[in-house]
Amino acid sequence: MPELPEVETVKRTLNQLIKGKHIDQVSVHLPRIIQRPDDAEAFAFMLKDHTVQGVERRGKFLRMLLDGLVLVSHLRMEGRYGLYRAEEPVEKHTHVIFHFSDGTELRYKDVRQFGTMHLFAPGEEFKHAPLAKLGYEPLDDTFTLGTFKQVIGSKKTKIKAVLLNQAYVVGIGNIYVDEALFRAKIHPERSANSLKDAELKRLYHAIVDTLSEAVNAGGSSIKSYVNGQGEMGMFQHSHQIYGRKDKPCHACGGPVHKMVVGGRGTHYCPKCQPVQKQ
Repeated sequence: MPELPEVETVKRTLNQLIKGKHIDQVSVHLPRIIQRPDDAEAFAFMLKDHTVQGVERRGKFLRMLLDGLVLVSHLRMEGRYGLYRAEEPVEKHTHVIFHFSDGTELRYKDVRQFGTMHLFAPGEEFKHAPLAKLGYEPLDDTFTLGTFKQVIGSKKTKIKAVLLNQAYVVGIGNIYVDEALFRAKIHPERSANSLKDAELKRLYHAIVDTLSEAVNAGGSSIKSYVNGQGEMGMFQHSHQIYGRKDKPCHACGGPVHKMVVGGRGTHYCPKCQPVQKQ
């Protein structure tokens, strides 16, 4: 968390808030957030006097486009951005501050301190970690049913683990994998290559529909997620399976179960998502 819908929402919010703003200086209070360059002072110096052209997304990563630079930011578990007036008190756990010439500041806050920032020349960000070798964007036109079957259908590992692997399809995390598998009526421990064409088709549409609906709802506010304006997402109210352990299944009324798949807590309905012999 956050996953694709939440990062997409943050991207859209930041485009409204900071596009066109000029960076006077940058303050880094937790140097380990800065991964490239490996010197926080150099990072701050490189960003000085640049202007924000816009913000894009690749998978779960934000790409802040500047005039001559690209800042790649990963929010990880609890990272968040917010725009403030310079005179407003700085909250605890604020690790990076972009000071703009108009008296506002973009502040990056991260209680868990897992977020990262990388700085690149334009175009270079796709040749190096963390963006190199990422898979297909599930809401992009290139992500077709045929592509999905080709990428997913031959894998021998459990379908949940395959969908969480960012080298195949990006941006889908624990919440939306559980939701999509429930909609498609597929057990999370089925091997990907055991899925028949009809099941792969159901799953493909479940992924696209679930993510699209979540984006339209502003994402899911689980724990601390808010967008760049401090607003919560609303899609958690539409969750059909995630977080519903021991509650009645919306489809059959039976109890929702929870188990661990690939080290991740996994919600599923045994009746709606039956285990099938391989």
